[in-house]
Amino acid sequence: MTKRRRTEINNRTKDMQNSKLGLDFTKVAHAKDVARKIADDVQKFVEQYSTVAVERTLCRLLGIDGVDANTVPLPNVLVDEIKDKGVLGEGILFFLGNAIVETGMNPQQIAEKVAVGELDITTLPVHPTDKIKAALKPHVDASIKRISDRRAKKENYLNTIGEGPKPYLYVIVATGNIYEDVVQAQAAARQGADIIAVIRTTGQSLLDYVPYGATTEGFGGTFATQENFRIMRKALDEVGEEVGRYIRLCNYCSGLCMPEIAAMGALEGLDVMLNDALYGILFRDINMQRTLVDQFMSRVINGFAGVIINTGEDNYLTTADAVEQAHTVLASDLINEQLALIAGLKEEQMGLGHAFEMDPSLENGFLLELSQAQMTREIFPKATLKYMPPTKFMTGNIFRGHIQDALFNMIGIWTSQGIQLLGMPTEAIHTPFMSDRYLSIENAKYIFGNMKNIGDEVEFKKDGIIQSRAKEVLNNAIALLENIEREGLFTALEKGIFGDVKRPKNGGKGLDGVAAKGANYYNPFIELMLKGN
Repeated sequence: MTKRRRTEINNRTKDMQNSKLGLDFTKVAHAKDVARKIADDVQKFVEQYSTVAVERTLCRLLGIDGVDANTVPLPNVLVDEIKDKGVLGEGILFFLGNAIVETGMNPQQIAEKVAVGELDITTLPVHPTDKIKAALKPHVDASIKRISDRRAKKENYLNTIGEGPKPYLYVIVATGNIYEDVVQAQAAARQGADIIAVIRTTGQSLLDYVPYGATTEGFGGTFATQENFRIMRKALDEVGEEVGRYIRLCNYCSGLCMPEIAAMGALEGLDVMLNDALYGILFRDINMQRTLVDQFMSRVINGFAGVIINTGEDNYLTTADAVEQAHTVLASDLINEQLALIAGLKEEQMGLGHAFEMDPSLENGFLLELSQAQMTREIFPKATLKYMPPTKFMTGNIFRGHIQDALFNMIGIWTSQGIQLLGMPTEAIHTPFMSDRYLSIENAKYIFGNMKNIGDEVEFKKDGIIQSRAKEVLNNAIALLENIEREGLFTALEKGIFGDVKRPKNGGKGLDGVAAKGANYYNPFIELMLKGN
């Protein structure tokens, strides 16, 4: 028996002894092994392709920004140029590097010349590969340094003023106006919030470009732009210094611009980003081939920048029954974990999603929710788990809603969740007021303080409702994973295996932006970021 094998067995034995649920960690190890095979199969596909979003991301990482006379972002101008010429698969860096050698201009200058029709980067004389790579190197190195410096600034804050304890109190702002968002975000931080999520305007995930500049109009949220990120990060740094703890900023790198927004977040110091291709496939009808390629690049960037990703498994339970389909959440978490590991994310950077979404009229529903939350914590012991509040069965009765949120908060502290997305008593009525956030933060702080060590004190009855439920969900998740492994993830998604939603492999939005990598394809950022994380 090898030393590694002995270590694995010893760790499993230790986990089983420490499991309050009596979980069989041999089964957990098997589930993770199957999930890894599923992820490896997906990655074999991903590595053969690039997308317009990945190529635009490389433009942004080289410092290309701004818009043309028609307000089209310059990264789009460049990438559309090579896509329209049928050479997207050769990659934008090949053409940019070659243009730098030929013209002596920097990437921003080249983009501006292309935008006004004064330069065609696809028709320039081709220079040797080593010269192209050498011409790109200083711009690549500058980008890596800028992201590293931004991460170091955050870590300095954490080492000096510190941050709030886990579970982090996570609240949203969603006015549509970035300047109004700042007012509400700073107020929430003063009230006790640890993470501010700037909700993205409705429909932005389906835009195949990133809007430019500060924005003051949005529906149900605010546009995710690099300037908006900069404005909010500055505001949270200011209030963090005032209240004496670092305030984390969350936004969305999901949809058709996943890696672009990840790059913008890395450059501007975001801490948490919604990032889940499966969510985009199921709930935004984004083509699965496109978004899985985009997800890998986005997660490589997030990993290097020290960003915590939030995945969207909780959404499955808004379309499917939370009791019958709980195993689909666990199966998806296991797949997402393995895809994240491939992209270089540490376990601590994984905000794997799950939710408190059972019908409140269900007898012993609290025990079942407690079981599933504890199970998720035991199976992913290092993850900064993202726990979602009740939404599906919120009725507009603010008094019952506040109680539902209190039960959710009890489980959050009991099972040591990482990120607690605070429920609002006015869920299903309107976008939260500042007073609504205050009540939600007060609710959570009261329960988190009053029940701080309940998880250390209470044990579960052997083979009782709680233990039996966790074992049932794990067994069902394993069966589902084995089925997905046999069929492949793409086929499983076509059959509606998650959230009762079926999506065709060649359907959905964005497929025309996918291209097989050509002989000249070059992207040094992946290797550099994986090595540096």
